[in-house]
Amino acid sequence: MTVKRIRLTVAYDGTNYHGWQIQNNGNTIESELNRALTRLLGEEIHVIGASRTDAGVHALCNVAVFDTRSRMPGEKISYALNQWLPEDIRIQKSEEVAPDWHPRRCESRKTYEYRIYRGEFPMPVRRFYAYFTYRPLDVERMRQAAAFLVGEHDFRSFCQSGSQAESTVRTLYSLELEEQGAELVIRVCGNGFLYNMVRILAGTLMEVGQGKREPESVRQVLLARKRSAAGPTAPACGLTLVGYEFA
Repeated sequence: MTVKRIRLTVAYDGTNYHGWQIQNNGNTIESELNRALTRLLGEEIHVIGASRTDAGVHALCNVAVFDTRSRMPGEKISYALNQWLPEDIRIQKSEEVAPDWHPRRCESRKTYEYRIYRGEFPMPVRRFYAYFTYRPLDVERMRQAAAFLVGEHDFRSFCQSGSQAESTVRTLYSLELEEQGAELVIRVCGNGFLYNMVRILAGTLMEVGQGKREPESVRQVLLARKRSAAGPTAPACGLTLVGYEFA
C-alpha cells in the first residue's frame, strides 16, 4: 500500500502541556497528536514538528508532518482527528505534501508575539496569555533598542544554555512593538529562533523599557556572545507562535 505524507497545521493552548516535544515527565502536544493519530488511522504514527515550543507556549499555526498508509484523503484527516484530540488542541488544516517534504529542512519565516499586560493589578482572564507587569514601560526606548536587533546577527547572548544549535546566527526580518490598549505586543519575524530566544529578547527589551539599560546597550549584548549579557527570560505564558511561512 502506498505511503503518503500529510502536513498538519496545529493550533493549541500550551498552558497544560510540557511543550511540544515528547517528555518523560509530562504530557506534550506531540504525544497527544501521536496518540490520536494512531487511534484514528489504526497504525503507529509519529509526527515531526516544525517548531518545538516550550512548556506554556501557545501556537496558532505550528506545523507537523507524518507518514501514513491510510486511504483517508489528506484534507479530510483534520475533521476526523479533531474528534480525538483534547479541546485545547485543534488541527486547522491537513493536506498531502511531497513524500520528502520536511518542515525543518526548507526555508521558512516564523512570527512570534510576546504579549505584556500593563496595569495596576493583574487581569485574571489574561493570566495564561500575557505577562503581567505593574512597572511602567517606555515603549519608545524599547523600539529604539529593537531596531539594533533587526538583521543577521549572532544571537548567542539570547540563547539559553543547553541549546544544541549548530549555529547561533539568525536573521530577524522585523521586530515591532504595538500597543493594544493595556497590552503591549512584541512581534518578531525571523528565519529561525534559538532556545528561549524570543523570551530573552522580550526580557531584555523590558529592562530597556524600565530604564535598567540603555537602548544602545543591546549592541554590546550581541557582541558579548554570552547569555549573562542579556536580560532575564520572560515567562512562557506571554508567547504565541502566530505565523509560519514556507518558501
